[in-house]
Amino acid sequence: MRALLPVLALLAACTPQAPTIVGRASVIDGDTLEIHGQRIRLWGVDAPEGRQSCDAADGSAYACGRLSANRLDQHLQDRVVSCFEEDIDRYGRMVARCEVDGVDVGGWLLRQGLAARYARYAGSAYVAEEQAARRGRVGIWAGRFTTPEDWRRQRRGD
Repeated sequence: MRALLPVLALLAACTPQAPTIVGRASVIDGDTLEIHGQRIRLWGVDAPEGRQSCDAADGSAYACGRLSANRLDQHLQDRVVSCFEEDIDRYGRMVARCEVDGVDVGGWLLRQGLAARYARYAGSAYVAEEQAARRGRVGIWAGRFTTPEDWRRQRRGD
């Protein structure tokens, strides 16, 4: 039996994690979903807030927060989303990596320029996706914007 323990531990480490929650998602904002009544904050990404605006390449302002949420909603429309819990945030929401057809939703948001990498939580994850959007001057990277975290801090008066 003792000889089997290392083998069982190795098998457990190699077994794919089952999703925590699966279903059709409603988009709350550019980085928050709801599935079966459960709010889910996408791990490692920070999308512009719903009332936030950004400057386009030509300097004109646009509602980047609403655009992010709308584009995410279009992307997820009528598709099954699988989420894998990473944490619970201070508001009691599940923080999760979510996938559609095996494609990471957070990575998709970053590649589209619809969100910024939330570096303090993401560690080294999503670096390539954000760099590609920056280099391509896609979405928020085409013009100027305040990071969503700084935008929220300015509204609170910190």
